[in-house]
Amino acid sequence: MPIKPLFSHGPLPGYRLFFCVLAASALMFVDHRFTRMEDLRAQMTMVVAPIQWVVSVPSDLLNWGALALSDQQALVDENRRLREQILTLSHRGQRLANLTAENAELRNLLGSAERRDIPYITAELLSLDNDPFSHQMVVDRGHRNGAYVGQPVIDASGLVGQITAVSAYSSRVLLLADASHALPVQVNRNGLRFIVQGTGRYGSVNVLHVPDTADIREGDLLTTSGLAGRFPPGYPVARVTEVYHDPGQPFARVVAEPSAQLQRSRHFLLLFPPAREELDTPIWDESMDISAEALHAAQRLGQPVAPVVQEGR
Repeated sequence: MPIKPLFSHGPLPGYRLFFCVLAASALMFVDHRFTRMEDLRAQMTMVVAPIQWVVSVPSDLLNWGALALSDQQALVDENRRLREQILTLSHRGQRLANLTAENAELRNLLGSAERRDIPYITAELLSLDNDPFSHQMVVDRGHRNGAYVGQPVIDASGLVGQITAVSAYSSRVLLLADASHALPVQVNRNGLRFIVQGTGRYGSVNVLHVPDTADIREGDLLTTSGLAGRFPPGYPVARVTEVYHDPGQPFARVVAEPSAQLQRSRHFLLLFPPAREELDTPIWDESMDISAEALHAAQRLGQPVAPVVQEGR
């Protein structure tokens, strides 16, 4: 069977084209020459407007979706930036609080030095021993910084302990609370002298060999006496918290709480107290001498001897 053509060919399509061109030319001539076509155009626009709106709906939907997605992405990005900014500011706030507390601790630490202008260097905590039966720590100062074995260590509140081992860049400190640590102290109120020994607990030390009749009370401040020559006198050591008198015992049981913040301090001072030779310097200078007449007169009158500077010295 012969195949029917999809598009018919003949003289009819040519007439249709000619008719359309003629109609279009006539409409353009009438629109140009007469004003009635404006009303017709307006009416035709009203008819075509819904079709134009329907045709433009997909494009408008695409534009609205793209705008909504872009706004949402912008909000997501802005939210992420704000979260990062909040996290950064929070970190800075925590660091600022830490620096504020550290600054206050350092100010108290520098103000805890004795009035004699004893030389010192600052040190910072590196590590603590994990052994529950040993109370020691490591600080970041060694013999390159002048640290030595037996050097006293204090914090902003009182005596911490002493150095027991020194390396090039660090030192090991035996804390006051260690059971093997003991030092001579005196009661700040009346000058009574005793020995304080650690108990193996951070919060308490024992005052040894206190006579039952000794004048020591709860709340008394114990300070270094300086008798052993290792710790300079006058630094707070502990405060008495308990005094127990047993009628059947010759000694009272006295417990004190260390003044230093042994579990919280991170910054310390390593003191350089003067040597005993410097403390035991003679009173008289080489340029002073005592005349025989002044010596005899002082012996007769029972008055103290006064130095007399000889001429020419």
